Amino acid sequence: MNIRRATVSSAALTKSTFGAWPERELTCACTLRLHAYCQVDDLPAMQHCNLMNLPENYQLKYYLYHALSWPQLSYVAEDHKGRIVGYVLAKMEEDPSDTPHGHITSLSVMRNYRRLGIAEKLMRQSQQAMADCFGAKYLSLHVRKSNRAALSLYRDTLGFTVVDIEAKYYADGEDAYAMRCDLTPLKRA
Repeated sequence: MNIRRATVSSAALTKSTFGAWPERELTCACTLRLHAYCQVDDLPAMQHCNLMNLPENYQLKYYLYHALSWPQLSYVAEDHKGRIVGYVLAKMEEDPSDTPHGHITSLSVMRNYRRLGIAEKLMRQSQQAMADCFGAKYLSLHVRKSNRAALSLYRDTLGFTVVDIEAKYYADGEDAYAMRCDLTPLKRA
C-alpha cells in the first residue's frame, strides 16, 4: 500500500492540495509533526493512544478497515522521537441514498500533549480532506455528555452543533451528543 507522508503546519491545511504537501513542521511547546494520512504501520500506536486515553476501544482490524477504505481521512501527530501522540480516525458514511458526509470515529491526544492545538489541527485536516476528496457536505460525530473539553473543542472551536441526544449510546450507559458540522464552506473550487 503506497500512502504518502508529509509534515504540515496549520497554515498549510487550507493552502495545500493533496497532490503536493509542503514540508513544514508544526511548532508548539515541543516539536510535533502532523502526517498526511496514517499508514498501516501507525495503527498499533494509534490503538495504544486510544487505550491510554479513551473508554471506547476498538480492535486493530477496525483501524485497518478505516486506513484501507479511507486512507486520506485519518491522521497522526508524532513527537520529535517519532512516537504517535495523537490521531483522528475518520470515515465517510456509506449509505448511497444519504447526503455525502463524513464521520469522526475517534479522536485522541496523549495527556502530556493536550492543550497544544493538536486535536484541532487533526480535525481540520480530516474535515478538509472529506470536503476535497469526497465532496462531503457535513461531518458528524458522537461525544459523551460529560466530556466538557471535547464539547468545547467541537462546539466553540470547530463550529459543531448538537443535533440530537442519543440515550445510553456508550457501553457504560452514558448518553451521547450527536453533533454535526457544515463542511460546504471548505469545498475548494
